[in-house]
Amino acid sequence: MRPRLLVLSGPLKDSTIPLAEGEVTIGREASNGVAVIDPSVSRKHCAVLGREGKFQVRDLDSRNGTLVNGAVVEEHWLQHGDEIGAGDTSFVFLLEDDDVAAPGRVEFEDGQRTAETTVIHPRDVVYLQPDRLLRELPATSQVARNLNALLKISRIVHAIRDLDELQGQLLDLIFEVVPAGRGAILLADKEGHQFNSMFARMRQAGQTPLVKVSRTVARQVLEQGIAILGTDVPKSGDLGQVESLAASQVHSLLCVPLTVFQRVIGCVYVDSNSPGNRLLEEHLQLVTAIAGISAVALENARRLQWLEQENERLTVEVSQERSLVGEGPQMREIYQFLKRVAPTESTVLIEGESGTGKELAARSLHRNSPRANRPFVAINCAAIPETLLESDLFGHERGAFTGASGMKKGRLELADSGVVFLDEIGELAPALQVKLLRVLQEREFERVGGTHPIKVDIRVIAATNCDLEQAMRDGTFRKDLYYRLAVLKVTMPTLRERHEDIPMLARHFVQKHAKRCKVKPRPISPEALSCLVNYDWPGNVRELENAIERALVLGSSDMILPEDLPESLLERTPPPEMTEAKYHAALKELKKQLIRDAVEQTQSYVDAARILGVHPNYLHRLIRNLELKESLKDALREVSPRGISGMPGGNA
Repeated sequence: MRPRLLVLSGPLKDSTIPLAEGEVTIGREASNGVAVIDPSVSRKHCAVLGREGKFQVRDLDSRNGTLVNGAVVEEHWLQHGDEIGAGDTSFVFLLEDDDVAAPGRVEFEDGQRTAETTVIHPRDVVYLQPDRLLRELPATSQVARNLNALLKISRIVHAIRDLDELQGQLLDLIFEVVPAGRGAILLADKEGHQFNSMFARMRQAGQTPLVKVSRTVARQVLEQGIAILGTDVPKSGDLGQVESLAASQVHSLLCVPLTVFQRVIGCVYVDSNSPGNRLLEEHLQLVTAIAGISAVALENARRLQWLEQENERLTVEVSQERSLVGEGPQMREIYQFLKRVAPTESTVLIEGESGTGKELAARSLHRNSPRANRPFVAINCAAIPETLLESDLFGHERGAFTGASGMKKGRLELADSGVVFLDEIGELAPALQVKLLRVLQEREFERVGGTHPIKVDIRVIAATNCDLEQAMRDGTFRKDLYYRLAVLKVTMPTLRERHEDIPMLARHFVQKHAKRCKVKPRPISPEALSCLVNYDWPGNVRELENAIERALVLGSSDMILPEDLPESLLERTPPPEMTEAKYHAALKELKKQLIRDAVEQTQSYVDAARILGVHPNYLHRLIRNLELKESLKDALREVSPRGISGMPGGNA
């Protein structure tokens, strides 16, 4: 038993809604279990309740009423096949599943069509021309049976989304009206050159046969868009000589095209091995009509299957690219925190230096929460000008200010039922801090220029690289807002605090950027890896990622070598286990000597930078990386007891 609602009409047409124990509400509001953007549907229209395997529909005082099988109801216990109406949207309640046998295999055999076969164009098919049908055919029981089969197929094919289930149902329905023993549906690739999807079925349930299909017939149907009938295969020249058809004792066969928007996407093949159940032209007419009715449904089911597979692949790919990497003790603590916090609705504040992965942590919280399939809206509070941030957050009404030509929803409203990620929250202007506080307290706000409050169901995750506690003491950040944001707080570790994760991160970025930059992934040499581990990474993980991307693009050998890395990494003293290249060692000593001479000559850090022709900040970095700070202080104490002017840690 698989209870579900199949949407027959309205904005959600052709979608399937699974049902379980409990209550599912249907209405126009986004907070409903099934949200239907349809003005004829009330905000809270009706509810479907499941109790001990039974389901009841109940009207929620809707404006237009709730209908079951065309009758207005207040409450009604549902049966399999009941149709529920809510405004212009209708659903069918399904409870039972039909057994679907496993598909068989298809094997092509080459053969030639001869004069004994019949060729028909779709425009000549009587069942696709109702006026001609009524005019030319008598109202016999056979015609009535065929018309009933076509009507049944037209209703069923658009109610099934799974491709294999749809193909199985079609072949079963064909067996009901055509005396065929075996059948197959063959779907071609995008270019229409090869069959890339083949589904076979036998009339006798439970068997998964090998269906022999003439490649010549199938190719001709695919290329020319014609339907072909072989009424007596053993006597039809070349077809009678095909060993596989002879071995299968095929006496008659037919193959018809599946056409969508003037393009043949495949064909339907059936055959019979019984002389008494010969396939005739009337069967060719009927199967061609069935193919005409079901071709679009098959194409849609195939596209949906591809989209679901592609969505799954992209989701995995994005998840891999946006996942935290590391196995050190600090990262294990982060993982444990995220695992415990993700299922909750609590507001989270993520602190840490730039480049430590704060947004990745926020996305991990979202991905593992009940809101995972809802929007994740990221807002960088420092990147948007203060004059525009209010409108960007809350939206605006038409005419609220110059240039507001229409109503615009803000990002908070767009994130309804999902997650809002406020990055660089410490940069938020004081006026907006007050308005954000109301959102956190009441989960409501007003658009710029608006007068009516708007309710939203959001979870807030904030991030900052500032010391918000110091900002509170300085009066630049509101205390009440801080305590609302810091319900749960976590600090992302810097990369210099988790050197043990650097090799894993480096290899991860090699794989990621090799694919993105379209270059071959290359291993990292032990010497280069030592340089990576030995560096303090002031830019954290983001700086490491940039260094690996640079090495992949600019490197010319089969491995990533030290010379492929940024120069700042090579300025550090190498670890004991690493033998430094003579070129890099000599270059480092030359830099040290130039800096010593300039500082001793000028007795001033700023003047030394001017003589060397570099920015003072760059000289600071060189002195730190080359570990010259202490030696410069000692040397200059002998010259001047006051120390060096402008040096960090020295006297001003």
